[in-house]
Amino acid sequence: MSHPLGPAEVVVDLAAIRSNARLLRETAGVPLIAVVKADGYGHGMVESAQAAQQGGAEWLATATIEEALALRAAGVEGPLLCWITAPGAPYAAAAEAGIDVSAYSVAELDEIAGALRGRAEPARIQLKVDTGLSRGGAPRATWPQVFARARAGEEQGTWRITGLWSHFACADEPAHPANDAQEAAFRDAIALAEQAGLRPGLRHLANSAAAILRPSSRFDAVRCGIAVYGLDPAPGEATDIGLVPAMTVRAPLVLVKDLAPGDGVSYGHRWTAATPTTVGVVPVGYGEGIPRHAFRADAPEAAARVGIAGVLRPIRGTVCMDQVVVDLGADHPPVGSEVVVLGPPAPGVPTAQDWAEACGTINYEIVTRIGGRMTRRYVDSESAR
Repeated sequence: MSHPLGPAEVVVDLAAIRSNARLLRETAGVPLIAVVKADGYGHGMVESAQAAQQGGAEWLATATIEEALALRAAGVEGPLLCWITAPGAPYAAAAEAGIDVSAYSVAELDEIAGALRGRAEPARIQLKVDTGLSRGGAPRATWPQVFARARAGEEQGTWRITGLWSHFACADEPAHPANDAQEAAFRDAIALAEQAGLRPGLRHLANSAAAILRPSSRFDAVRCGIAVYGLDPAPGEATDIGLVPAMTVRAPLVLVKDLAPGDGVSYGHRWTAATPTTVGVVPVGYGEGIPRHAFRADAPEAAARVGIAGVLRPIRGTVCMDQVVVDLGADHPPVGSEVVVLGPPAPGVPTAQDWAEACGTINYEIVTRIGGRMTRRYVDSESAR
């Protein structure tokens, strides 16, 4: 039985997340670190974490300590990694909660040591090295000093170095030469860490794309984010392993009206009806995370589309804060009809990837930004069978 259509909502199928975690774990053949940062990429952090664990994810990961602590507060147990901190971060709270914190520098390790002073049990620290992304992670020139300081902290009983990791820049482009260079650099980091006396138990480099496309980079675990939610991490690279998108966004059609030739639509009249047509109003806009650039006046034919009664309907005119207008052609669907903004692949249903291509972005951004005033509802397609 379908759920009554009320206000705009995000529907998340927890069975899809479980299945995706299971597939990724089987494909990689090593432990899965399921990334649930940014509120589970828009799917809900706690619920996504629980579903991923049920699907076989041995580890969870967040960006910040605060996200990781929120998981613990919600009762989520098991190995948990985070990697973005700022001076003054709650290192002691993370240690108390059994959270693995990533460190990038000698200065950060010194700060962590100060925050843990007086603690009887060693904290859990993973070291992140920069192998070519030039973002977070210890620069190569500092690896000897970072590894030496990390080892000293182990000898003092302050922490235990539980992992060593890095992140690809171009894993969604399998032929990009940066991938070989980064993997080689990571192997160098492993060797240098071992020379310093470190024995990190978890060495991980592969993100979603590399976990599927680059077996040599799997090491001791793979760290998957977008693929856990069923979206292709490398569109066009034949990555189909059976992932199922977990998110459906739907809303009611709230108004249908006829336009005459020359009638302008929405702010700025960036689209004008050339012939008699019918349009519909959908109560979602950039306040709900709908990209404002889903319609471009210079390329109206490339506008993002929604699905109504199995037919794709293009957005017409400027996306507003609270609503969008869609072209219904000569049809007059009844007010209250279901509008599928995005969902799993099906006839007449746009996907997150379709929206990404229309907006010139990636599917990660589409699902992560969705929300605002929308309600989020969880279903379990497996239990409904």
